[in-house]
Amino acid sequence: MDTAQTALLHAIRKFNRFYTNILGLLDQHLLDSEFSLSEARVLYELEHMDDCTSKKLIEKISIDSGYLSRIIKRFEKQGLAYRTQSAEDGRLYYLHLTVKGQATLAALEEQSNQQVKKMLLELQEDRQEKLVLGMELIENALAENPVSAKEMITIRSELKPGDIGCLIQLHGSIYAAECGYNHVFEGYVCKTFYEFLANYSQDKDRLWFAEANGKMIGAIAIVGHTATRAQLRWFILHPGFRGLGLGNQLLSEVLRYSREKGYCHLFLETTDDQQTAIHMYQKVGFIKTKERKNHTWGVEHVEQTYALTLT
Repeated sequence: MDTAQTALLHAIRKFNRFYTNILGLLDQHLLDSEFSLSEARVLYELEHMDDCTSKKLIEKISIDSGYLSRIIKRFEKQGLAYRTQSAEDGRLYYLHLTVKGQATLAALEEQSNQQVKKMLLELQEDRQEKLVLGMELIENALAENPVSAKEMITIRSELKPGDIGCLIQLHGSIYAAECGYNHVFEGYVCKTFYEFLANYSQDKDRLWFAEANGKMIGAIAIVGHTATRAQLRWFILHPGFRGLGLGNQLLSEVLRYSREKGYCHLFLETTDDQQTAIHMYQKVGFIKTKERKNHTWGVEHVEQTYALTLT
């Protein structure tokens, strides 16, 4: 095994040790109940699997047939489960939870929910989002038919209730983490959206929202000022989805739409610490026209204006 593979192996095993400890999976009994992790999983599958059989359970959760047989017999003895014979095949038995088994599972589910809620309450909102995103990426990477990051992403232009709130939150959290901007910046963003919504028109304005699994992870907009002049605004992308070409795709949508609408002159306002975005703007022809220092967002930075003439 080469050095790179060894490093990957140790990283994965380190994560496994960390995560099993976080959830208490090494405890003899799950959530201080009388059930082991395997027994709790069998309870869950008995309730949620259609036409549940021992064979299906073995295939789905990769459990030893002898161990499963002992679990099912114990559940039957405790009045948690029962079996019914198939009408088509006398050798086949379907497994079910009793009312007592359903109540037992519900109690375990509630304990598990409370455990996760407690863990989330100890994390700030941005860390909660990173945690869930990381779990989704792990699940997808290990899936039998993994979905590529690009396939997870959809782009829409329909403006829905709550969209602007999500964009404000995205701006506030990302700019605070990456640039050190404070609450004054978030207030500024709120003000720009208030002014935009007060004058919003589908005939001159357009937003594009990038979403992954239904969660907003980026956006861009064009705001019409005159029949020929428009402003590019609110170009943002979650750091977990950069490097996929999504930013270029959003920017291309803006340019295509602007040409269709007859906008000949585009401008945008940004700050000097947005070098990646600035490089993208310059690549499509934007030219810096002015700049000024700004101290109002908690850190010193330089505001810049860029312009582009479309042909």
